[in-house]
Amino acid sequence: MAGSCLPILGAVLMAPVLPRIQDHFAATPGAAALVPIALTIPALALALLAPFAGVLIDRLGRHRLLVGATVAYAFVGTAPLWLDSLGAIVASRALVGVTEAVIMTCCTTLIGDYWSGPTRDRYLALQTICAAVSATAFFAVGGAVGAAGWRAPFWAYAVSLLLAPLMATVLRPAPKAPGAAVPGTAAQGAPADERPFPWRRLAPTCALTVFGAIVFYTVPVETAYLLDDLGVTAPAVVGAATALASAATVAGAAGFARFTGRTQRFLPHVLVLCAAGFAVMSLADRAAVLVAGAVVNCLGTGVLLPLLLTRATAPLEHADRGRGTGLWTAAFFLGEFVCPLVLLAAAAGVGSLASAVGLLAAATAVVALGVHLKDRRTVPAAV
Repeated sequence: MAGSCLPILGAVLMAPVLPRIQDHFAATPGAAALVPIALTIPALALALLAPFAGVLIDRLGRHRLLVGATVAYAFVGTAPLWLDSLGAIVASRALVGVTEAVIMTCCTTLIGDYWSGPTRDRYLALQTICAAVSATAFFAVGGAVGAAGWRAPFWAYAVSLLLAPLMATVLRPAPKAPGAAVPGTAAQGAPADERPFPWRRLAPTCALTVFGAIVFYTVPVETAYLLDDLGVTAPAVVGAATALASAATVAGAAGFARFTGRTQRFLPHVLVLCAAGFAVMSLADRAAVLVAGAVVNCLGTGVLLPLLLTRATAPLEHADRGRGTGLWTAAFFLGEFVCPLVLLAAAAGVGSLASAVGLLAAATAVVALGVHLKDRRTVPAAV
C-alpha cells in the first residue's frame, strides 16, 4: 500500500510550488511550458512505459524489480535539489515516471498474486483509499514545506529509501495457486512466450479505463477553476472543497470493499452516479451546489477505480498478470494525462468549462448504457 502511494506523491507534491519554480526560471526560454510539463511528465512516462514494465515483471519477477525501482525513485526524485537547469529537472521528472511505472505495476501485480476473489477486491479498494488519502496529505505537505523554498518538497522523495529495506525483507514472492502457471510456462505446459496474450479480452477494459481516468481526475483537476468561474477564489474554500471531494472518494472505495464479490454488475450504475455528479456541477450557480455535485461524483469514482482494476486483472493467469496490470496502469495514467487537455478542448468547443463538464456527464451516461448492454450480452450471470 505504501509503495502504491509513491506515484501519487510524484503527481501532486510539487504542485503547490509551481509558481515559485516559474519565477525562479523566468529567464529560461520556454519556461511557461516547461514548468507545467515538469508536473505532468511523470504521468506520461508512466503511461508509455507501464506495459514494458509489465513484460519485465513477468520475465524477471516482481520482488527484485520493486525494490530496485523504489531505491532509484529516491535518487531521481531528489535530483531537482541539486539541478540548476530547467531542462535537466524536466528530464529527472521523466525518470521519476519510469520508476513509478515499475513500482505501480509491481504493487498492483503483487496484490493479484497474493490474494484472489473478494479478498483481492478488498485490497484493491484499500489501494484506492490509500491513494486518495495520500493525495490530500502530499498536497498539504508540498504546500507547507514549500514555504522553505521551491526545492524543499523534493526531499520527500527520499522516503522511498525507508520503504525499500522493508520491501526487501518483509515481502516475499507469492506462492503459486494449484495449477497456476509458473514463470516461463503456461498452465497447459507451453512456454509463456508461445502462449497468446489475451489482448482481445483486455483491450475493451483498457479503453474503458482511459475514459474512467478522465472521469476520475476531472473533479480534482477542474474544481478550483469551476469555483473561480463562480467568483469563489479564497484558498481556504477551495481547499475545503477539494478535501471534501477526496473524502467522498475514500468513502466510495470503502463501500466497494464492503460489497466485494458481487460488484461488477454495479459498474453501469457507478458510471450513472458519476454522470449525475457532473450534471449537477455543470448546472451549479453557487459554490455549495458545485461542491455537492463533486461529492456525488467522487462517491462514484471511489468505486469506479477498483472496479475497473478488478475487471482487468481478475481473469489473468499468473504468467500474464504483470503485462495485464502494466497495460491497465498505462491506460489509467494516459487518461490522467489527457484529462485537462480533453476538457480544455471541450470547453473551447462549447463555450465554457461548466458546459464541458455537462458534455462529459452526457458522455459518461452513454458509456454506462454501453457497458450495461455489453455485460448483458456477454455475461448473462453477472458477478
